[in-house]
Amino acid sequence: MSEVAPRNTVGDVPLEWYKDEEHIGYDIDGRKIKKRDREGRIEAYLRNADDAKNWRKIYDEYNDEEVQITKDEAKIISRLLKGKTPHTNVDPYPDYVDWFEYEDKGHPLSSAPEPKRRFVPSKWEHKKVVKLVRAIRNGWIKFDKPKEERNLYLLWGDETDTADNKRHVLSYIPPPKPKLPGHEESYNPSIEYIPTQEEIDSYQLMYEEDRPKFIPKRFESLRSVPAYEKALREGFDRCLDLYLCPRTRKKHINIDPESLKPKLPSKKDLRPYPKTCYLEFKGHASPVKSISVEITGQWLASGSCDGTIRVWEVETGRCLKVWNVGGDVRNIAWNPSPDRPILAAVVGHDLLLINAEVGNEEMQMRVKDLLKIDEMAQDDTDDKKPAVRWMKHEKLDGITLIHQKAVSNVEWHYKGDYFTTLTKKHSHHPFRKLPGLPVAATFHPSQKMFFVATKKFVQVYDLQKAQLVKKLESGLREISSISIHPGGDNVIVGSKDGKLCWFDTDLSTRPYKTLKIHSKDITSVIFHRKYPLFASSSEDCTAYVCHGMVYSDLNQNPLIVPLEILRGHSSSDGRGVLDCKFHPKQPWLFTAGADSVIRLYCN
Repeated sequence: MSEVAPRNTVGDVPLEWYKDEEHIGYDIDGRKIKKRDREGRIEAYLRNADDAKNWRKIYDEYNDEEVQITKDEAKIISRLLKGKTPHTNVDPYPDYVDWFEYEDKGHPLSSAPEPKRRFVPSKWEHKKVVKLVRAIRNGWIKFDKPKEERNLYLLWGDETDTADNKRHVLSYIPPPKPKLPGHEESYNPSIEYIPTQEEIDSYQLMYEEDRPKFIPKRFESLRSVPAYEKALREGFDRCLDLYLCPRTRKKHINIDPESLKPKLPSKKDLRPYPKTCYLEFKGHASPVKSISVEITGQWLASGSCDGTIRVWEVETGRCLKVWNVGGDVRNIAWNPSPDRPILAAVVGHDLLLINAEVGNEEMQMRVKDLLKIDEMAQDDTDDKKPAVRWMKHEKLDGITLIHQKAVSNVEWHYKGDYFTTLTKKHSHHPFRKLPGLPVAATFHPSQKMFFVATKKFVQVYDLQKAQLVKKLESGLREISSISIHPGGDNVIVGSKDGKLCWFDTDLSTRPYKTLKIHSKDITSVIFHRKYPLFASSSEDCTAYVCHGMVYSDLNQNPLIVPLEILRGHSSSDGRGVLDCKFHPKQPWLFTAGADSVIRLYCN
């Protein structure tokens, strides 16, 4: 198509500017180009019907005139609309001609080495990616939100949406599936599934509901398997279960396991507590069964199976005194009064009261006068046989209390004046009958109460009225030790199955908490007098230290947090840590082991 110079010389000015004017622009001489009158639709229709070439006419809005295209131009436009090339003699996909195909082609077209940028990440792309990431993080680039699906529903409803139909669907509960057969029901089971004749005879001694319903047998081939004689009966029972047995739908509650864990404070907030071995007391030749710390915290007493009682200085570990009592020392305890350095030791059937020989001369003279006895004191009972006989021990310059049976434990009253009554040198037997064998006993720290632990229960007695006040049910296999909180309302009990029970006597007679912390027998449990700590020792060679906070608010339960596992003792004859005691003033713990070593753990 030949190039024709435009008649309108307004340039790139939009024609919308002349929409309300009488002219459409200016010619080359600067004169206005008047708009010509446009014909109506009827005239255009008539002209299109009369003129066969009218379809090739195109209105040129820029010059305000009609232009007629040729047939060739019409064909070009038609091919372009179809996505083809303008001319038919042009092949858009010609056959490839390899201009470099020749016989001697041993050299490349270009032997230039590969540039370094081909092997190194583009730093400009890296900068662009960092820029996009920063824009996304700052919210400058926002992604399109996923389109919400429209909630479509039937306008007039349907029979499937009726309330009665929904109720029927919800009430349907699928029946339980029958149990699938196992290896024992195979026609050729393994030997371990086939019972012996003794086992088959023992089935007859069982209750009918406990007997196995099928006895495995072995057959050589599947053809040898006879018909199952209980098939009809089991099918009938299955139909009865489906027809008569009620079904329930179990609701599965999705609970986050982390939400079930108690929210405990951090260990850093519960300091101080013992966690490091600071000192070892060595000198005994056999397992140390019991230890006791003097009320001022300066002296430590220990009793061992080698028949000796030793007094140690806590700060230095120096052994101050050694007494040979000629038997296994089962238990030992200091008098809680600082003015009476007296040791009570259990040796066989006897209870020894020994002057520890610590303190000034005036204190030692007072203790010697206290332990003097001229003649055997009689018990304040009407029995023919006295419960306890008081006798002078000449070798140790002390007192021997001879019991009728073996003594397992000794405990002082918090005033230091009672076993029961020491100053009068009399024995009192207030409890004639106990529900079981007594294992441990202790006094209430502030009231006239006495706690006696049997194998299953803890009996609480009123010493003034000599009657039972409360009975704590432990639920343990066998109680081994007991300790009372300085407040007097909480009790911990250790057992021979490795469990520790915490009783809140104001709350219930059943345990408030039961902790399974040891793998073997618990040998001792103890509360600290000053700090909110309690500890337990076990024959698994470990001692546990726990935080036990008791609040004055009765509506708030005690807080129990495990803190530290103390290790270090070695096992001897299957025994580990035999006793543990807290320092009366410091957060320190003493442990006595079967390896004949006493360890001091400090914070």
